[in-house]
Parts: sequence; C-alpha cells; structure tokens
Amino acid sequence: LTVVFESGIAASSQNWLEIQRRVSEYARTVSYDRAGLGWSCESDCARTPKNIARELREVLRAAGVEGPFVIVGHSFGGLVARRFAAEYADEVAGVVLVDPMRPEEWPPLNETHRPAVQRGVGFAGYGAIAAHVGITRLGMRSLLCGRGHVTGLMRRVAGKSGVHLAGRIACEMGKMPREVWPVVAAHWSSPKFFRGFAAHIRAVPETVVEMQEVPLLTMPVTLLTPGDAEPLDAARLAQIGSAVRQVIAAKSGHWVHLDEPEVVLEAVREMVVGAAAGHCIRTEAFTL
Repeated sequence: LTVVFESGIAASSQNWLEIQRRVSEYARTVSYDRAGLGWSCESDCARTPKNIARELREVLRAAGVEGPFVIVGHSFGGLVARRFAAEYADEVAGVVLVDPMRPEEWPPLNETHRPAVQRGVGFAGYGAIAAHVGITRLGMRSLLCGRGHVTGLMRRVAGKSGVHLAGRIACEMGKMPREVWPVVAAHWSSPKFFRGFAAHIRAVPETVVEMQEVPLLTMPVTLLTPGDAEPLDAARLAQIGSAVRQVIAAKSGHWVHLDEPEVVLEAVREMVVGAAAGHCIRTEAFTL
C-alpha cells in the first residue's frame, strides 16, 4: 500500500515534508511536483484534475510505484485526488481530502469569484516579470533573513495586495520545517512558478465544469474541514462519495497539515490501517 500526497494549487512537494516523514514510519509514501511547479517540467495540457490525474498515474508507473493507493490531497490537490480515485478506482483504497477546493464556489458556477481568477492570472504575469529580473528572489531572501526594510519597501510598492501576500507567505513558510525554507524560496522566486500558477488559475473554470461529471467515490473518504470554514452538509458530502466522513480541524485555517499536523496524521493512519488488511506494508519514502 502506498500513500500519495497531492499539493495545493501552487505548492510543491516540500509542503508535505514533515507529514511524509511521519507516515513513512509505517507505510510507503510518495510526494511529487506537478508539471509546471517545483522542479518538474512544464506541460502543454490544461491544468485540470483529469489531466493531472493521468500524468500522476503515468509517473507512478514509470517509477515502478504500485498500489493500492491512499491519496491525500490538499485544496486543489483534493480535486486531483478525487479525480484519480474516480478514474482508477480499482487502484485506490482510500482518500483523505484536506480542506479541498469547493468547485461550486468558483466560476462558472459562481461568477462572483471570476474577478479573483482574473486577478490571480494578472498577478502571476507581473510575478513572472519580477522573477526574471530578480525582484522576487530579493524579496524572498529578505523575508528569510528578516531584513524588514527591504520587505517593507516591496510591500509599499505592491500596495495592499502585496502586504497581504507577503504576510501570508511569511506565515505559511514559518510553519514549514526550517530546512525547507531555502528550497521553497527558490521555488517561489522562479519565473516557471508564476507560469505554472497562472496555468492552474486559468484552468479553474474548466476544472469546475469537469468536476461536475466526476463519478461518486465508493472507497472510504475522510474530509478535513478547518475550523474557520463552513462544514459541508450531508447533501454536499454525498456528492463526493458514498462513504465520506467529515472531521473538523477546529484550530486550523486552510493549511490544516501545517496548522494541525496531528489531525492529518491521524486521518492518514486510520485510512492506512483500514485499507491495509491483506496487503504487505512497505516503509519507503519517495519524492518523484
């Protein structure tokens, strides 16, 4: 049995480092960077869950990593996990969704968020230009080294959105193991990161339409909802699968695996234990 970690819309495999270490003590684990993010090559295919799920299966096969799989997906990665489980149901023993993206909240189902999609694509375009000339690298180094005067200058130049973004980056990076900070900073300083981010955001409407046609999951699903979000009601849970259990991470924001890692670890362990009957458990960790 293999536990596969799928990251959020613009995150890399480094996001899962500590969780993967802990899970690797009792199960085989895999993390990877989606095409266009981290250190993976870019892709010409639209960044929709169906395309990404197909690429993930190809990568697993090429690496000789066999199932059955427990798929753990955060945010947008939750949609990829659902699509993978639906497409290859006979290879998936369970799914853990960590505050998955809610398609019904985005266009074309909810047009109120279309400006956010457009702003995201625009931000990525400016970010790519800034990365080409080294501005983002300077900002990330300033953030890591605590050079407040440089970071403050960049915030003033970027305006309110820059202040919000810089604060969020600092907050989320601070929750990761310190050893990965330089790696994450390098990722977020690359023009390719911004191109990959834009590709994912640009595909949101297509993703939303695609997810309306995903078959119901029949394997066990655990959905982790943060305390600052509205829990899914029974009807919405039933739209995901026939055996969905929701757990509220009361002390968490969107990044549950960074805010309350023990909640995620417990959910993964329970899923592995429940799925492991009759299967040989191997304790290896892979980053593809």
